[in-house]
Amino acid sequence: MAEFSVGDHVSWNSEAGRVSGRIVKVHYQDFDYKGHRRRASRDDPQYEIKSDKTDHIAAHKGGALTRIG
Repeated sequence: MAEFSVGDHVSWNSEAGRVSGRIVKVHYQDFDYKGHRRRASRDDPQYEIKSDKTDHIAAHKGGALTRIG
């Protein structure tokens, strides 16, 4: 599985279709996100991504992301 870093440009599938954005934070420990506990670890981090179009912040595991360019 690919590992990503802050600043990487990535895309992912959402209810609205394919979305792209830049990683703004990497979580290596469990964290709260929009009222829910998200699981993360060194072996399976989660990424916060800021959408290119809407500035919305999404959280995803690396398996859901594809690096762009």
